[in-house]
Amino acid sequence: MPDVITVRVQRGSDSFQEVDVKIERPTYNKPFLGGFRNMSTGVEFHNAGSQTKSKKRPDKGMQLFCKETQTIVEKNKQQQTRNTTSTQMTKMGLYVSNMTDKLITPGKYFTAEEYHKCRLEAVIVLQKYFRRWHAINLVQNLKEQKRLRLAREAQEELQKKREKEEKLRREYEKKLNPKTKEDFELLYHDLELWMQEETERINRTLNGAERKAALCALLEEETQLIACIGMHKLDANLENQQKAIMHFLQLYKLFLKCAQPRRWKAFDGKITEMDTQSTLRGKELLEIYRSITMKDIPKDERISVLLTVKCTVKEHECKLTQEIVALIDREIDLMSREVKECNLEGLRKRICTLFLQYIKIPEFNPEAAGLLKVPQDPLKLYKRVYFCHSCENYLASTEFPIPANSHAIGRCRSCYRLDNEARQREAYLKYRLILEDLRKSEVDHQDDSKIVFSVQLPDMQYLIENIWNCQSALSASSDLYDLVMVRWDKQHEWSPWNTILLTKEEADAHLKLYNLEKTYEAPFIYKMEQKHIRAKNYFAQIPVMSSFLHRSNNQASANSNKKHSSLK
Repeated sequence: MPDVITVRVQRGSDSFQEVDVKIERPTYNKPFLGGFRNMSTGVEFHNAGSQTKSKKRPDKGMQLFCKETQTIVEKNKQQQTRNTTSTQMTKMGLYVSNMTDKLITPGKYFTAEEYHKCRLEAVIVLQKYFRRWHAINLVQNLKEQKRLRLAREAQEELQKKREKEEKLRREYEKKLNPKTKEDFELLYHDLELWMQEETERINRTLNGAERKAALCALLEEETQLIACIGMHKLDANLENQQKAIMHFLQLYKLFLKCAQPRRWKAFDGKITEMDTQSTLRGKELLEIYRSITMKDIPKDERISVLLTVKCTVKEHECKLTQEIVALIDREIDLMSREVKECNLEGLRKRICTLFLQYIKIPEFNPEAAGLLKVPQDPLKLYKRVYFCHSCENYLASTEFPIPANSHAIGRCRSCYRLDNEARQREAYLKYRLILEDLRKSEVDHQDDSKIVFSVQLPDMQYLIENIWNCQSALSASSDLYDLVMVRWDKQHEWSPWNTILLTKEEADAHLKLYNLEKTYEAPFIYKMEQKHIRAKNYFAQIPVMSSFLHRSNNQASANSNKKHSSLK
C-alpha cells in the first residue's frame, strides 16, 4: 500500500472532491486483543484496541522493575586462612614454626555458684549507690517542700496578723469616729462592758458608804460618756443631712431633665427640639420651684409666688396638696403680721420640701415617671405598712425586725435600737458577720437551703453564746472575727442541729472530709451530738423551725433504716 492515497468525497448531489490521505505505518506488531469472525462471509473483525497505540507510561528517570532483584548472584572465590588459625602440626616432611605459640596453664575453677555470688555482690553495690542517690534526692525534695510549707505558713500567719490588725484598726476607728448605727452600737456595748467591770470591782473591794459613793461617781461618769456619745450622734446626723442635701441636688437635676424638650438628630445633622405637654408641665413646675426657693425678694413678689403655688397644687386634691395649701396660708398670715424672715425659714423650707415631693409624683408631673428609679405607686405600699405601738408611727414592713419566734408585728427597728442602747446594749456586728458568711456559703452549695435565711441575729447570738460558748469546737479559739459556722454533715443543708463552729482554716479542712466517723473520735462526735440536741430543743419552740425540724427527723430516720438494712 502506498504512503498516500487519493479519496473521492461527495460534497453535494453533483459535486465531488478528491482528498489526499496519508497512511501511517505502525512501528510495532499489532497485538491481537480478541475479536470475532462472520461465519457466513468469513470476514474477521478485531477489537478496536488493536487498531490504536497503547498508552505509554511516563518515564520517571529510574528503573522500577529489574530481574536482578528477584534472583541471587552466585560468586565463587578462593580464600586463604591466616596462619594463627591453622591447626597444622609438625610432622615428617612438614615444619611449622612454634615461635608464636603460647603456654596456657589452667587457673582456679570458677563454679556457677561463685559466678552468681559475684554478680549478686555487684548488684548489691549498684543498689547501694542507687539507693544513696535516691535518698539524697528524696531528702532534698523533703527539705524543699518543708521550706516552701514553712514559708507559706509564715506568709499566711503574717496575712492573718495583718487582717486582724486591720480589723482592730477599723473597729477602733469606728469607735473613735462613729458614723453609722453599727458604730454607735459598738460604743454602747463597750460602755456596758466597762460599767459591768467597774461595778464588779466596786462591789468586790468596797463596802458601805464608800461603795455607794463610788457607784454614784460611776453613774455620773456613765452619764458624761453617754452625753459624749450623744454629741457624736449629732455630728453624724449633720453628715447624714449633708448626704440628704446631695440627694436633694440629685433630685433637682432630675427635675431639670423633666423640663428639657425632646431632641433628635435629623439626617442633615441638625438638632430638632420639640416641647410636649409633659415637658411644658415640667418646665412650669421647675420655674415655680425656682421662684419659691429664691431669697431676699420683696414681700409682694413672695406673696404672688405663694399664690401661684397654691393655684398650681389646688388642681389635684390630696393630703399632700392640702398640707401645702395650709402651709402657704400660714406663711401669708405670718407675713401680714410683720413676722421677721429669719423666723420663717423653717416654714419656707418645709414648703419647698413638700413642693419638691409634689413634683416628684408622676400623677402631677408625667415626665418624672420615666426618670424615677422606683415607680411611686402608693397602692402597692398600702398592704406593706404597719403600725409601731412603741413610737406610734406607720412604717413600711422593712422597718420591722421580725424574729423567728414572733407571732405578730412588734416594735420597729429604731425602737429596738433605742431600747438596746438604754438597757441591754448588745452589739450584733460580729454575729451579723458570721451570719452573712454562713448565708453566702449556703448559697454556694446550690442545694436550695432555706433554714439559714429564717435565722435572725438574736437566734444566732443564742446559738453561738449558749450552745457553742463563743469558741471553736476544735481549737477553742474565742476570736469571733476568725470563727465561722459550717455544716456538720455537708450532705445535708445547714440547720442549728447540723452545724459546727470552727475557725476559717478548720472549716476548710472540715468541709473536705467524707467520713466523719473515721476522722473524729467517738467522744468528740458524742459531744457534737449533744450540742445539736440542745439546739433542737431550743429551736423546736419556734413555729417556723418546727416544720424544718420535722422534715430533718424524717430524713434522719430514713437514713438510719437504710443503714441498718445494709448492715443486715
